[in-house]
Amino acid sequence: MRLVTFERESALRLGAEHDGYFIDLNRAYAFRLAAAGCADFQARADRELPADMLAFLDAWVDTRGRAREALQFGQGLLKQGGPMAGAVASPTTAVRRRAPILNPRKLICLGQNYADHAAESNAPVPSEPILFSKYATAIIGPDDPIRLPGVSQQVDFEVELACILGRGGRHIRKEHALEHVAGYTVFHDVSARDYQIGKPGKQWMAGKSFDTFAPMGPALVTADEIADPHALDIRCTLSGEVMQSSNTRHLIFSIPEIIAYCSHIFTLEPGDVIATGTPGGIGYARNPKRFLRDGDIVVMEVSGVGVLRNPVKAEA
Repeated sequence: MRLVTFERESALRLGAEHDGYFIDLNRAYAFRLAAAGCADFQARADRELPADMLAFLDAWVDTRGRAREALQFGQGLLKQGGPMAGAVASPTTAVRRRAPILNPRKLICLGQNYADHAAESNAPVPSEPILFSKYATAIIGPDDPIRLPGVSQQVDFEVELACILGRGGRHIRKEHALEHVAGYTVFHDVSARDYQIGKPGKQWMAGKSFDTFAPMGPALVTADEIADPHALDIRCTLSGEVMQSSNTRHLIFSIPEIIAYCSHIFTLEPGDVIATGTPGGIGYARNPKRFLRDGDIVVMEVSGVGVLRNPVKAEA
């Protein structure tokens, strides 16, 4: 499934993509219960298949199966047409797509997790994962503008694969770590280098957490759709020019290793987002340096996961 958060009639809804439509999973599940004779079908649907992504992931073990049932039922309604189809399915062009999850409890990032990126940063290949975090206030979705803050002149781009957890835990063993992954999305780790590198003490959190500095999307692609997350082409195109091109097989620390490492430090929770690091080709390492400019279009792509497109705008 390709799960999305979309906005319809000023409300955020959980959906699944299908043939140019978003199927509202909560409504489709409610209609399925009503067709089976359930009197309190909407209240039960709200309990069993919430319309909010975080609540949905909190009960991932149960909700993923119900989501598949709802998607199948919604597809049937869409095929039949009529008022019920219109209540369940929205053309993707008629509603606003948001980031798949807007309120993760944690947004965890890795630094220098590709050898070529470590080399271009004049840093040794790390012996253990380098962790930092962003705040949820930085999250934006597809086609939302990345805002260039007036206080930074060195806003850089980083394409990444991110995993989103459906099960939390502490001291998770590496061999079981992928069982905790609900799915994957494309992530853009926008970075103000003059804060991250130029400020006293190297202000990583500040340089990474400006508003709009965490574009994510276009969907949460469930783990069963991705045969091997360590065999995906990954690319960044900036205003038509390919800036980064690699494959996730070049990750220094694999996703199971990252999850196991993080969980030995802090408790992981459903909905947590883990961005796995960027390959070489960043603007700061180029000669001359190339930073984001007003009017740029940034396109981030991970094969099988999707394409994330964002315009760049100077902050008013």
